[in-house]
Amino acid sequence: MPDAGMPHSHVFHRDLKAAYPVAVSGEGPWLVDREGKRYLDASGGAAVSCLGHLHPRVVKAIQQQAGKLEFAHTGFFTTEPAEALADYLVARAPKGFGRVYFVSGGSEANEMAVKFARQIHVERGEPKRSHFIAREQSYHGNTLGVLALGGNPARKELYGPILGLPVSHVAPCYAYRHQRADESDEAYGLRAAKALEDEIVRVGPDTVAAFFAETVVGATAGVVPPAPGYFREIRRICDEYGVLMVLDEVMSGMGRTGTLFACEQDGVVPDIITVAKGLGAGHQPIGATLVREDLARVIEGGDGVFRHGHTYIGHPIACAAALETQMVIEDEGLLERVRTAGEAFQGMLVERFGQHGNVGDIRGRGLFRGVELVTDRETKQPFARAKGLANRIKTHAMAAGLVCYPGNGTADGIDGDHVLLAPPFIMSDDDLVMVVDRLETAIAQALAEVRA
Repeated sequence: MPDAGMPHSHVFHRDLKAAYPVAVSGEGPWLVDREGKRYLDASGGAAVSCLGHLHPRVVKAIQQQAGKLEFAHTGFFTTEPAEALADYLVARAPKGFGRVYFVSGGSEANEMAVKFARQIHVERGEPKRSHFIAREQSYHGNTLGVLALGGNPARKELYGPILGLPVSHVAPCYAYRHQRADESDEAYGLRAAKALEDEIVRVGPDTVAAFFAETVVGATAGVVPPAPGYFREIRRICDEYGVLMVLDEVMSGMGRTGTLFACEQDGVVPDIITVAKGLGAGHQPIGATLVREDLARVIEGGDGVFRHGHTYIGHPIACAAALETQMVIEDEGLLERVRTAGEAFQGMLVERFGQHGNVGDIRGRGLFRGVELVTDRETKQPFARAKGLANRIKTHAMAAGLVCYPGNGTADGIDGDHVLLAPPFIMSDDDLVMVVDRLETAIAQALAEVRA
């Protein structure tokens, strides 16, 4: 319950029974609350603050843009920051991408992708294609459309009766839980991909519009990278059945895994990519949906109107902040830093937790890592949801001055716990050691409570 001595807040907080510290300033990888306590931000909230806080170049870009033009509705104008940011992203995107639709966050980016996929098929003369396929243990956002698209039971349960998107889900590519002992990584990847083909055939190949997947799974299953060859087989299946392939890189993209687009490491080019989090590094709300040029021209060749829009799409201050964010990443060689620091960070985590009796898996790419907790390493038995392990870890981490992103439902959507770590690209090796030290303390304290 909130502290009785605290003034009543009129903010509708996420947890109305919680008392939140008041963040008042940030500096690099640190956040500072009103009491002066410092928190090492090891997850950027939800993999957002890739440059840490108050990066001086990005702050300056925001100030300069605010002094020139704060807003122009995209129904009437385009703006220089939006055009420049789109040019920047397309020049670095996988081959064939030609257009970028700017939104305010990841949920909107995926919602746009759903509508875009539907309109493409209608414009092509295939109006029966209205069914979407995603994966269990996935998360694509919290608007009603993409909440239905995701495969997270706990987030959807309350809203089930009002979720209307025609969607079905297939098993994820989740080697720790689903790869057989006698199965190679490549063989498992092919078997996991076969689930999509089976589902397309089951629902009717001429009815499926698109398949959505997180390139590296984020918050729901705790940073699960794909098996080798998985997405190349997914690409083949989508091509065979005329299904659009959408990769959700809201968390894993924009350098988080060591390349600007996470799918670069899988040797695959999707039809649509969605990004957000690290696009603007939290300095302004922004997300984007990138689409292949040939798909954009399908609409352009009709009446030219995409049947979708929001007031704040392409916001000039947000685009200016995002462009400067991306230029900082490139100018400072931070993609290489993510790759080298990511390997070092993985080594630190394995050294500290690799033999821990309650740590089943340590996984990820770049500075995007997940630690899965279990009751027993040998059986991989998850903790019951009722134990509240993830929330306990978060509480103890905050007390220790660490911001991390624990989650539950890891194993099957109900039970299981993990900790997601997405530290800023600018973190030093000493900072990363401090993350591991404080995480160890939080996990130990939470486990002691669960066992009591």
